[in-house]
Amino acid sequence: MSIVQHLIHGELVTKGERSADVFNPSTGQAVRKVELASRATVQQAIDSAKAAFPAWRNTPPAKRAQVMFRFKQLLEQNEARIAQMISEEHGKTLEDAAGELKRGIENVEFACAAPEVLKGEYSRNVGPNIDAWSDFQPLGVVAGITPFNFPAMVPLWMYPLAIACGNAFILKPSERDPSSTLYIAQLLHEAGLPNGILNVVHGDKEAVDALIEAPEVKALSFVGSTPIAEYIYAEGTKRGKRVQALGGAKNHAVLMPDADLDNAVSALMGAAYGSCGERCMAISVAVCVGDQVADALIAKLEPQIKALKIGAGTSCGLDMGPLVTAAARDKVVGYIDEGVAAGARLVVDGRGYRVAGNEDGYFVGGTLFDNVTPEMRIYKEEIFGPVLCVVRVNSLEQAMQLINDHEYGNGTCIFTRDGEAARLFCDEIEVGMVGVNVPLPVPVAYHSFGGWKRSLFGDLHAYGPDGVRFYTRRKAITQRWPQRASHEASQFAFPSL
Repeated sequence: MSIVQHLIHGELVTKGERSADVFNPSTGQAVRKVELASRATVQQAIDSAKAAFPAWRNTPPAKRAQVMFRFKQLLEQNEARIAQMISEEHGKTLEDAAGELKRGIENVEFACAAPEVLKGEYSRNVGPNIDAWSDFQPLGVVAGITPFNFPAMVPLWMYPLAIACGNAFILKPSERDPSSTLYIAQLLHEAGLPNGILNVVHGDKEAVDALIEAPEVKALSFVGSTPIAEYIYAEGTKRGKRVQALGGAKNHAVLMPDADLDNAVSALMGAAYGSCGERCMAISVAVCVGDQVADALIAKLEPQIKALKIGAGTSCGLDMGPLVTAAARDKVVGYIDEGVAAGARLVVDGRGYRVAGNEDGYFVGGTLFDNVTPEMRIYKEEIFGPVLCVVRVNSLEQAMQLINDHEYGNGTCIFTRDGEAARLFCDEIEVGMVGVNVPLPVPVAYHSFGGWKRSLFGDLHAYGPDGVRFYTRRKAITQRWPQRASHEASQFAFPSL
């Protein structure tokens, strides 16, 4: 069985330390192993990055951007291969995997603009013969810890921009589906990235703690569950690191009585069941304003959910693949059991779903609950599976209060034809990313991604303008060249114009 290696100083490295199985979720079979880094291996990657950083910091941004342009081209040329690797280890459909990669490539495109976004600011004659300017300087060695659900896209949120800003990067991807992440990093080296600027170490909590505790690592980016996000933020900031830690979500879609229901249903089907619900922007709660809306919504959703095409992710023409692991499948099934026990009406039951020829795969069918109430666990907690809960309310204000009271504030949306209602919703909702008739309001690469409340720990969002600010620190310089013939007396008061 092949083994997924570390990438340190431009070379694939096998340490022969601990390893873990990597499964194909469609078959339930282990397809390869992945090395799990020790603290010593993580330190080797850090040492490589630290040694490579000074020369890269002094490389002109335009030359850094040239590497990113070549990287973008290689990603596009290898799209089919990368999608196949993602699907085999994650389980998502080939079309979904290709879409994930395309959104990641958008962030590479933004990184290509390094000469523009790093220009800084200049002011002449802020005082007599005094000029002032500020520029953006890299932090040094920075690190990213990324989740299983987007093995291509989320790493591409992080290291292209960090590297374009002049940093050296350590990536710790998910050990559940590491192959595509490693292959993409190899493509960046093929594009001309110097050795040591991007190192990839696979691992578990030992590797994570090594990155948190290493004084050479100046900043940490994380995407994953809220408990781990909170842990990384607390432990990282305690050690003086800059940290952005994106956590969990419980995303609501509000359906108003005037909504275009057919379009809303189409949007909800993709938003709730795409990627098998394993994404932090998935819509998992439909808040219907009025029983008439709820009844009509369920009548339209039920047959479409039952007609979902589910199978091995590497097959074509599917709507959903399996969940990523047996444990993930069992967790989702447990939530469905919990919802039934709590009194929610189970409209469509995805438990016990079997795919012919892949009976050992980790499948759960699309599931729909009605009459869900805020005290139920299936409402309060992130299920991370193909489960949509319908909550009934009497007004937009009640829907907004429901969302604002929830501990998570990642994404939300409203379906309406009423501009006044949409404007009120956008202004007053306490959520970081909002859609109007858009179910998955994931910002494009030249904006920034991040939620509010317990969906984000840290002050800066991921990628885009906030990404530039996160991976750089501003230096302000004030410079004076007095005229030769002039001479000024000493000033003892605080200087002013």
